[in-house]
Amino acid sequence: MADERKRVFSGIQPSGNLHLGNYLGALKNWVAIQEDYENYFCIVDLHALTVPQDPKVLREKIREVAAIYLAVGLDPEHCTIFRQSRVSEHTELAWLLNCIARFGELSRMTQFKDKSRKEGAESASVGLFDYPVLQAADILLYNAHLVPVGEDQRQHLELTRTLARRFNHLYGETFVVPEIMILETGARVMALDEPEEKMSKSSPRPASYVAILDEPDVIRRKIRRAVTDSGTEIVAAPEKPAITNLLQIYAAMTERKIPDIEAEYAGRGYGDFKKDLAEIVVEGLAPVRERALELLENPAELDELLESGAGRAREAARPNLHTAWARMGLD
Repeated sequence: MADERKRVFSGIQPSGNLHLGNYLGALKNWVAIQEDYENYFCIVDLHALTVPQDPKVLREKIREVAAIYLAVGLDPEHCTIFRQSRVSEHTELAWLLNCIARFGELSRMTQFKDKSRKEGAESASVGLFDYPVLQAADILLYNAHLVPVGEDQRQHLELTRTLARRFNHLYGETFVVPEIMILETGARVMALDEPEEKMSKSSPRPASYVAILDEPDVIRRKIRRAVTDSGTEIVAAPEKPAITNLLQIYAAMTERKIPDIEAEYAGRGYGDFKKDLAEIVVEGLAPVRERALELLENPAELDELLESGAGRAREAARPNLHTAWARMGLD
């Protein structure tokens, strides 16, 4: 009997260091939903190539992401875990979608504009410009109904929905138009040293993020040194972005409500709060870190799991790609 559950697709790039924002905004959510949906969780290694990568480091990071996926509790019995580059249907569908995507749509993508402004548009790769189309192909290839992503990816998801509707209008009903799935708490964790910026895997400032594989004392030091706002009140407010970010991390790690945490720390200082938060983060990440490091001791096993997942992903992807071919006259 065919699986009649709704499909979920999401992925993380194997560049930089997976951090607390990835854990709270994506990975915890994936684990929570894995038994309720038909899940495809990808390591999007092709997306990582949009900026230069050291090949040796990239290979290591691909395994590291796989190990963290498993360490947080993703179960290959309940989800398909695989590398994007091992399923060539992703790039084949991306070309078909390139032919209906519009230059103006891609040029308006905020992430491209931000990155090309920093590095210079002339030196930005075509891949960086075009990767929202590959992202759309990743999702539409599996006819995913739901896509759990961070708020910063909303614009790309809207493009995916636009391309699905456009393809369906031009060639007949082919793709599911996916819905975005965003958690209310912990979905957008900000940098510890710049609370106006999102916590980033590729940040050149290690103090800006807590990596999932950071040692406990490193985590304590980073949270102790996290910037705070003027005043001493521990309350979430628009004019207090730094403490608001730390409160959101506290709430997401403990599954408590922010007003309850504010009440607990009424009349207490930032020092007490940050000391307690550091221990909460250390304790929450410790089992993930320990399990991931164990898994990384056997890279062949991780590679085998990823290859097995790629085989399952190809089985799901191939019929959808062939349908798109046929609708466009390529059968």
